[in-house]
Amino acid sequence: MRSLSDIEMLSLTELLQMETNALTKVKAARALANDQELQRMIEASILAAEGRIKGMQQFINENNIVHTGEVH
Repeated sequence: MRSLSDIEMLSLTELLQMETNALTKVKAARALANDQELQRMIEASILAAEGRIKGMQQFINENNIVHTGEVH
């Protein structure tokens, strides 16, 4: 079981939220893109974001991350 500091937990939470928000936005933009090259770039961006999110989720699961700080 891994324990992260408050700043590490906050950073991980914010990074995961940022990636999730970006993925949602780029998926919405995909439907609006008409240019083939732009569509390919959007698809690559979606795959990359999904990979980063899965990597963070795997890190969290494999390390059984728990936050031991007090709730404020």
